[in-house]
Amino acid sequence: MPDLYEAEEYQRDLSESFQTKKNTVLSSHGRPPWYGENGLPLSNAFVIGIAGGSASGKTYVARQIVKSLGSTPTVVIMSQDSFYKRHTEEEMALAHANHFDFDHPDAIDMAMFADCLADLKACRQTNIPIYSFKEHQRLDQSKYLYGAAIIIAEGIMTLHDPKLRDLYDLKIFVQCDSDIMLARRILRDVKERGRSMEGVLEQYLRYVKPAFDNFVLPTARYADIIVPGSNNAVAIELITTHIRSQMNERARHFRRNISYRSVDKCLNSPSGNPEDSSLTLLLQTPQLQGIYTVLRDEKTSRQDFIFFVDRLATLLIEKAMELLPYKTKVVITPTDTECSGKELDVKHICGVSILRSGGPLEKGLQRVLSDVTIGSLLVQTDGKTGEPLLLHVMLPKCIRERHLAVDAWVFLLDAQISTAASAFMAIRTLLDHGVQQDHIIFVTFLVARTGGIHVLQSAFPKVRIICGAIDSGLRETWIEQYHSEGEGQYGNTRKAWIVEPGMGHIGDRYYL
Repeated sequence: MPDLYEAEEYQRDLSESFQTKKNTVLSSHGRPPWYGENGLPLSNAFVIGIAGGSASGKTYVARQIVKSLGSTPTVVIMSQDSFYKRHTEEEMALAHANHFDFDHPDAIDMAMFADCLADLKACRQTNIPIYSFKEHQRLDQSKYLYGAAIIIAEGIMTLHDPKLRDLYDLKIFVQCDSDIMLARRILRDVKERGRSMEGVLEQYLRYVKPAFDNFVLPTARYADIIVPGSNNAVAIELITTHIRSQMNERARHFRRNISYRSVDKCLNSPSGNPEDSSLTLLLQTPQLQGIYTVLRDEKTSRQDFIFFVDRLATLLIEKAMELLPYKTKVVITPTDTECSGKELDVKHICGVSILRSGGPLEKGLQRVLSDVTIGSLLVQTDGKTGEPLLLHVMLPKCIRERHLAVDAWVFLLDAQISTAASAFMAIRTLLDHGVQQDHIIFVTFLVARTGGIHVLQSAFPKVRIICGAIDSGLRETWIEQYHSEGEGQYGNTRKAWIVEPGMGHIGDRYYL
């Protein structure tokens, strides 16, 4: 899967080589639900704008805010430096001679900055440009960002543009002495950007100081709070207290509202036409019943368990393939005869596995589509609240870029749907990237009859679900914590929901 994993590594290398590491995704304990039982987002990300002079300490203030917040949902620090416009050859020559004004508002692509920030605030994915300070040029590559509950945008012109100011929930201006800013700028540009001291001083006197006086300092009047560039611990504590309050107001209690109703009506469409139902159950043949008998038996050896899981996964994927669009194709057979057949009519197709219980379905997908790209999502339960948390996103390129995602078909893989909390979060994540709801096919071994499947179907009626069996029970219990952090309400335990009769912990039985 080179387009997924090698591309991610390449993006990381580019970011570290060509930028000052200002654009950062900081994850602590994951992103809680940002949507309601209807599947629609209920709250935007909380956006903070930090402005101030060059080398005033904006990035430092941003990182101190994150540090002071402690255990927080995912935070993105996004630098305005990424949005310098693409330069002509003449402009690049001037830049290398320190004769190009990077501190004027016209040097920054404000519209693109506002669009990317608006996408992140609305819980959508975005791809921000990568700018090389050594080459004085925007690169062809971009940096993928998604999943922030808190976004911090920092830059000298962060408060200059009215469209940007309208996106901020909190506006901050960092005030610092001019001599300190100059000293910091000399150290930074000589060490990190390969500039000479003479060039830094010339640029500062010609462009930086006049721009600060004319464009940057006047934006302080838009700030909600003025923060000193040093000795600012008190101000940062006030800011983080406000942020915590805002995040608490936006907290969702999601899982407990989506369980404990019957799935029977989900198998029957309102029109009476089985094709209108979004849930497809495999034909319960003696062969299929025999496979499930082997998989449910706790005495089944691991070798046999893996064999029959792979076999069942293949059957499920083959059934799911029937939901893809096909077109007519005419071929010539080895007997030199023309024959009319069918071929897939899709631009992009991929798999996304919900770690790690979705992993046992991957081999079945690869058996049916040998060259398919498979991404992953990690959704785990918060030990304190029982709510799902999005901890990890690694998606194929055809989903990471929205103009491709609109035409992509996705097989979403998970071992079972019990409360449906993980399924909800995974589907919402795909929709945030631009995947069409009717292009998502959820493939699973088991569905709990009294689980959250009814709410899932109500929220996402166009998502098709393929399952092999429907189990009658869903029992709430407490189990030992897998991680040492995030202890539950009863010591080292966390709340869990067990499908009965079920197949046990399918991922553990398959991998361990």
